Amino acid sequence: MAALGTIRKRGVTLIIIVGIGLFAFIAEEMVRSCEATSNEQRQQVGEVLGKKINVQEFQALVDEIQEVYKMQGMSNLTDDQLNQIKDQVWQTYVENTILETECEKLGLTVTDTELQNVLREGTNPMLAQTPFVNQQTGRFDASALTKFLAEYKAAQSNPQAAAVAEQYRTIYNYWKFVEKNLRQQLLNGKYQALLRSSLISNPVSAQMAFNDQNSENNLQLATLAYSSINDNNVEVSDAELKAKYNEKKEMFKQYFETRDIKYVDFQVLPSAADRQELMKNMQDAQKQLAEGADPALVTRKAQSSVAYVGIPVTRRALPFDIAAKVDSMSVGETSAPFETKGDNTLNVVKLISKVSLPDSVEYRQIQVGGATVDEARKTADSIYTALKNGGDFEAIAKKYDQTGEKQWITSAMYEQMQSADADTKAFVEAFNTVGAGETKNLEFTSGNVILQVTARKAMTDKYNVAIVKHPIDFSKATYSAAYNKFSQFVSENQTLEQMEKNCGKYGFTVMERQDILNSEHNVVGIRATRDAMKWIFDSKEGEVSPLYECGNNDRLLVIALTKINPVGYRNINSVMDIVKAEVIRDKKFEQLSKKLEGATSIAAAKSKGAEISTVDQVTFSAPAFIQATGANEPAISGVAAATKQGEFCKRVIKGNAGAYMLQVTKKANRAGVKFDAKQMEMQLQQQALQAASRYMNELYLKAKVVDNRYLFF
Repeated sequence: MAALGTIRKRGVTLIIIVGIGLFAFIAEEMVRSCEATSNEQRQQVGEVLGKKINVQEFQALVDEIQEVYKMQGMSNLTDDQLNQIKDQVWQTYVENTILETECEKLGLTVTDTELQNVLREGTNPMLAQTPFVNQQTGRFDASALTKFLAEYKAAQSNPQAAAVAEQYRTIYNYWKFVEKNLRQQLLNGKYQALLRSSLISNPVSAQMAFNDQNSENNLQLATLAYSSINDNNVEVSDAELKAKYNEKKEMFKQYFETRDIKYVDFQVLPSAADRQELMKNMQDAQKQLAEGADPALVTRKAQSSVAYVGIPVTRRALPFDIAAKVDSMSVGETSAPFETKGDNTLNVVKLISKVSLPDSVEYRQIQVGGATVDEARKTADSIYTALKNGGDFEAIAKKYDQTGEKQWITSAMYEQMQSADADTKAFVEAFNTVGAGETKNLEFTSGNVILQVTARKAMTDKYNVAIVKHPIDFSKATYSAAYNKFSQFVSENQTLEQMEKNCGKYGFTVMERQDILNSEHNVVGIRATRDAMKWIFDSKEGEVSPLYECGNNDRLLVIALTKINPVGYRNINSVMDIVKAEVIRDKKFEQLSKKLEGATSIAAAKSKGAEISTVDQVTFSAPAFIQATGANEPAISGVAAATKQGEFCKRVIKGNAGAYMLQVTKKANRAGVKFDAKQMEMQLQQQALQAASRYMNELYLKAKVVDNRYLFF
């Protein structure tokens, strides 16, 4: 009871303590929740119609495409190619998300039966890119796919065939990619078919369109060009500019946020001393090659960007400047150092040999191993003897768990190697030198290969060349001096005004770039500027960036953010040039139309200063080109079509480049053209489809697309 009494006395205090504890617990959970949400947002690459995609999901899609390229023989992709892949993946993701959402509303789907029908037909171009093409017919073979899927399933359940399973997995993943895209293609086709069926024509509109295209008007045209009035003589008020801006406001609608910047970009170039030092090294390499030194050692010591492999290659495998050089050289000759502007290098080349060899070789082989090398040699001798005595190659190969099947090797498969050991060189040499129908027992470090060449074709010249190719680089001292100078400029000029005022003292120039989108992969075309791009879209107007080292480690960059252009209507000041030009044109037309006012004939218009010309074959469906002003004038085409033959139009026509009056001297249909209602209806439908093909742009603008790729890639 005493305890209860104490609790009652301390009740308020206890309530406060419990409340604080509960609040702390709830606050902790809120913090954790906010942190989780924040982390999720930081990993978000983009959003389409409220559907978010994080960086891991997007990277998986990029990896998928890269594997497809590898399957197609494109493994070493450049930075530009990788950027194109990322753009392709993003565009595909956005369009597919939008399309799937629209099709779901309409109840459009692709069934398994429809997909199977496409596979059975085998005519879809996408199927021709798969490994399941019958080599005899050149067509997709659905049975080959079925067989592969069964073998893949079996390989997955066989732990003893790990290497085979991995190969099958690569092909299987490629097929799943093709299947996914086939489904998407079919769904897109259904949507477009539905869209197409809603666009129809009729005989009446077909007749009108035919007349618009084929009813020609010959004109007498009176012209007063806007250029006859100097812009400086036209007074424009702020009220007129504002009124014109409001009139044309929809022209200035901006659907994506952009940024305007001013920047200083400095490229570090080699000094005269750098070039002299490199030339000295190249002359040393030339001397050593001419004196017969080991080409591999000379090229490695000279840090050549082209390694010496010692295998004869075709001209196409040589750098473009070397290929142009070797044909004019004699065997054993070493060139003097020469410069190639295209890749900014100094070069020395020695032509060691020039031989005629096959570009393609068909062969088969039996790989021979053993517990020891001697055992492998003994087995290989036995196989070789059996073959020389007429043994069946494939039958013998099967005894050693090999197929012995014939296959082709081309020069392109090996001539891009950057290095080759003695065994590899010997193997390639055998391909090139063993005659058709000959068999050779090749001894390698770890065993033997019985090689039989069955065919050779496309004899071509191949060159064994030692190439010393070295970029004309700047030295560390040169870069350090440039960096110090640029760094001093940046540290002493922390505002845009200071940058613009003082850049000339340092020999720099402030440049400008407007409307940068965050979907761009670099800043003003300079490589390795992702950090600078992130800064641009994370900064405020008027801020100046830190110094960025970028490009190919040869560029120094500083940026000032001058303007943020948000989604919505562009500010009148940012489009002032366009608005002012429109107002000036209106005022010029007012002046010129007053000058022509009252003219009742072409002769009267001429007496008022108009230039008279003849314009023939003007149709309603195409804008008339007026030689006198050098402009296309749709308004003239419209007025001419509505004016009777012989009639003078008393209304002054407002054109893009002048004020006009016209008289139609002749109206006639094009000779030899007959009206075909069905053909015209089809043409109108095609035109409507072309216009409707922009449906994705309209859907894109409504999809509330958020693109944050610049934060990650």
